[in-house]
Amino acid sequence: MIRLWYTLRYVVWLALEVLRQSVRLGRDVLTPGLEISPSIIEFPLRASSRLEVASIESSITITPGTLTLGVYDPADGTPKSLFVHFLYAHTHEGAVAELQAMEERLLKATRGREWDRS
Repeated sequence: MIRLWYTLRYVVWLALEVLRQSVRLGRDVLTPGLEISPSIIEFPLRASSRLEVASIESSITITPGTLTLGVYDPADGTPKSLFVHFLYAHTHEGAVAELQAMEERLLKATRGREWDRS
């Protein structure tokens, strides 16, 4: 069930992230010397429903500097993973932390604030 307040907060947060990353990318392109640090990261998902997975994929892809490359859906029933390309992944931990923050906000929107964070 969608939680209206958390959904609104997520949409506003995502719009601000898109704007922030657009400025970062634009500044990098217009100034001498690129600051990019491209990387592909496997991100294990806590999101499980089709809506949640599609929403996190779309959110990642519309954010400038990131792109969802694919979803790994193991046959043994373990959680899915996303493969994400980052232009600005200066550290693996930092890139994963960004994705975790996005996913946590999304899960609050779909599950409410009491969702199980484990």
